[in-house]
Amino acid sequence: MRKILFAILVLVVICIGMLHFFTPGYLIFYHDMFRRLSYFPIVLGAIWFGVWGGLLLAVMSSIAFIPHVLLYIGEGTGTYLSELTEIVLYIAAGTVTGIIAGRESRLRNRYKALSEKLEKSYDKLHRETQLLLEVEEQLGAAQKLSALGQLSASLAHEIKNPLSSIKGTAEILLDEFPEDHPKREFVEILLKETERLNNTVEEVLQFSRRGMQDEKKEQAETEPLSQVIDRVTSLLASQLQKKNIKLTVTGWEVGKAFFVAGEKLSQVFLNIILNGIDAAPAKGEISIETMKHADGYTVSVKDDGPGIAAEIADKIFNPFYSTKEGGTGLGLSISKKIVESYGGTLTLSDAETGGACFTVFLPKRNSENGVKRQTESEFKNIEGNL
Repeated sequence: MRKILFAILVLVVICIGMLHFFTPGYLIFYHDMFRRLSYFPIVLGAIWFGVWGGLLLAVMSSIAFIPHVLLYIGEGTGTYLSELTEIVLYIAAGTVTGIIAGRESRLRNRYKALSEKLEKSYDKLHRETQLLLEVEEQLGAAQKLSALGQLSASLAHEIKNPLSSIKGTAEILLDEFPEDHPKREFVEILLKETERLNNTVEEVLQFSRRGMQDEKKEQAETEPLSQVIDRVTSLLASQLQKKNIKLTVTGWEVGKAFFVAGEKLSQVFLNIILNGIDAAPAKGEISIETMKHADGYTVSVKDDGPGIAAEIADKIFNPFYSTKEGGTGLGLSISKKIVESYGGTLTLSDAETGGACFTVFLPKRNSENGVKRQTESEFKNIEGNL
């Protein structure tokens, strides 16, 4: 583009020179107009191409002006020198304009460099501010967790005694129902869940006593994944019935061969399915699908509710973030930590039904040949971290 512009300016200079040459000398008005027109390509050349562009076009304009000067030879020294002065003015105009344009160009480049530097500084400041806000948010969450941990330790002492009473009552009721009684299953569930809650309270108490010391290794009995899902769905049967929600469980046979720590995973599936029940409409549907993969097992829980908006999808696993009125925002956060303590993942995606799909992936670290015991040290003390 610069070459084209320079060529156009040269062509203008040539045209002005030809006009001078072919216009008779006595038409002074036209010659005055032509020589004033010569300043335009000179000035534009100096502005666009700097001092050297202005000088070059001034020299070319002077050469194109020479045939016109020759017309005044013999007209008198004053007239001849007056025309030669125009050449000096051409060169002066090209030089001065080029110097001014060059200075302006350097100043513009300096401002541009300064602007780019300021923009980089602004971006850096913005990133550091964002990082500071994130750190502040994490600090606030840590303070909340610390306060919650202290509160949990206090509440654990108050909860432990009533739990012992509930457990004792459940054991008495269990003796009242024979093995083949249809209600014995519910009493067994009550007893097992009471025991699980008691273990959780005990963990909170132990953590409050130990602080940051190494945790004592404990044993956690494992059970088939399908049995864990069965127990959880039995616990939630009444909630499902209240909203007339249809529950579909597939892949039950697949989960029979995979053994997990049932107490921990029960908490995970309870939280996820309860969220699905809250999200699903009346007479809605929830599906639980267990699948076996080369490196582990997945359990997907899908609902036909409104789903989770993309702008909050990355926040729902954060502690204390909840979209439900009165929610603590800890259920999914704790569930994610429990699953990750197994080396697995808990992810969110969109379900085919339009709702949310929570997928729990568990790697093949457990025995598939029968019930065996694993050390509790393999799993993080989720409640203790609170």
